[in-house]
Amino acid sequence: MSSIAPSSFDLTHRPWVVVQYLHGAEAELSLTEVFAKARELRRIVGDVPTQEFAMLRLLLAILHDALDGPRDLDEWQQLWDSGFPLKRLGDYLDEHSDRFDLLHQETPFFQIAGLRSAKDEVGTLDRIVADVPNGVSFFTMRALGVDRLGFAEAARWLVHAHAYDTSGIKTGAVGDPRAKGGKVYPQGVGWCGNLGGVVVEGNDLQETLLLNLITFDTANLRVDLDDDMPTWRRPPSGPGPLHPVELSRRPTGLRDLYTWQSRRIRLAHDGEGVVGVLLAYGDALAPQNRHLHEPMTGWRRSAAQERKLGLPQVYMPREHDPTRSPWRGLGALIAGRAEGAEQRGEAAAFVRPRILDWVARLTVEGDFTPDFLIRARLFGVVYGTQQSVVDEIIDDAVVMPVVLLHRESSVLGQAAIDAVNDAETAVTVLGDLAADLAKAAGAAADPAKAAARDLGFATLDGPFRDWLAALSVLDVPIEQRSAWQRRTHRIVSRLGDELLRSAGDAAWEGRVVETKKGQDIWLTASYADLAFRTRLSRALPMATLNEPVGK
Repeated sequence: MSSIAPSSFDLTHRPWVVVQYLHGAEAELSLTEVFAKARELRRIVGDVPTQEFAMLRLLLAILHDALDGPRDLDEWQQLWDSGFPLKRLGDYLDEHSDRFDLLHQETPFFQIAGLRSAKDEVGTLDRIVADVPNGVSFFTMRALGVDRLGFAEAARWLVHAHAYDTSGIKTGAVGDPRAKGGKVYPQGVGWCGNLGGVVVEGNDLQETLLLNLITFDTANLRVDLDDDMPTWRRPPSGPGPLHPVELSRRPTGLRDLYTWQSRRIRLAHDGEGVVGVLLAYGDALAPQNRHLHEPMTGWRRSAAQERKLGLPQVYMPREHDPTRSPWRGLGALIAGRAEGAEQRGEAAAFVRPRILDWVARLTVEGDFTPDFLIRARLFGVVYGTQQSVVDEIIDDAVVMPVVLLHRESSVLGQAAIDAVNDAETAVTVLGDLAADLAKAAGAAADPAKAAARDLGFATLDGPFRDWLAALSVLDVPIEQRSAWQRRTHRIVSRLGDELLRSAGDAAWEGRVVETKKGQDIWLTASYADLAFRTRLSRALPMATLNEPVGK
């Protein structure tokens, strides 16, 4: 460690949060400035997308705690109508400025003063900078690693590390009972790394923060009003984890969860910048059945976890699939339940993100109109090699009218879900055509089928997003689904034509192949074309039903 006396870097007044203004320019602002200028800002800009998710949760924790709420919809509506109470927020940040000092000697922000290893060593900054590759030197500006960070960037990566740090073997801090031979063995990723993160975006940063500022009276959300507080209002942690009894009753609410200390960290600096880091495990939070605490992810029932834990039902966070566009998972976002499960008395197979339930409530009990469009932004991390490295970061969005989230408008929501199924079925038919053409030419069927499916989903991506965003509470669901089937039929038919045109002479001449039923047939491109048209018509029966003249 440097012998230079620690200086100060007060995050409440020093610029460190990267933002984008509505006119497109980017800048670094302090926490006080972010709230003061929120109406002028488009969004937070992360060094990586997941950093934006972690930073938004930090801002939400500040808002919840400074306001001690909102307790109910009336308090929330006042914020929406009048904006942030800047004087109150400023006073709050001033009151807790010591705990927001990145370099404070006793209570450094999101760190443990005096944290050390048995050999008093610190690691390289690669351990907290998530855009440094793990043995992969491509597509990065930091292929050679990170030797130094400015205080502003280090603070951003510090917030991100608590949220998304990888698992694997880490330094055993002195005083941590889990340490063995100077090491602590895998305890899991940071809390947000378990999630398929969902944020509702508004037209500016103030709208985004308010749309995600859930009232404490929200159904199916546990908040202990007497003990829910962010980490900067709690006594500083030691090097070891929380006592099991303490851990069992936490998180106590949104403020606790959004600032969860999943790591024990100390930044090493030389008075001018950060030059190293000690990164150790903190408080491991098991993801099972946290659906009453965490609103920013969907949840799925896990039969494997139910068998393992001997519990009647266990919900796990529903992670995003990087190979699928978000609209293909629309069912879990809109319905959040298995079809017919309620009638059968079964627990839901999926629980949609509570954040979407909250926004739906704003149109039922609040002033929002049912055609209010929401942009659900999706964040996530795909970890590799026993969760010890980051393989991929997910950042996508889907725009839809909030009416689709209403229980009372379930028919329209179901039409949207059915439309996804229509697309899936049509793309399957396209893949079967590609497979048949490959077989007819004597080539491998699976690669051709996979390529055609990728092409089909990529081509339908834009049209489906447009169709979904245009849905209205006044629409007749069956008519909108028919319109979507007609559009899908035209698109997939055109893609089928392109596959046929690119089929070689061998496919048109054909060959004998064995069907799934064990029959031999002479498979040609012409035969594959006829089967394709028949299957597509069956998959999209509404495409030709009462089709408008000229279509």
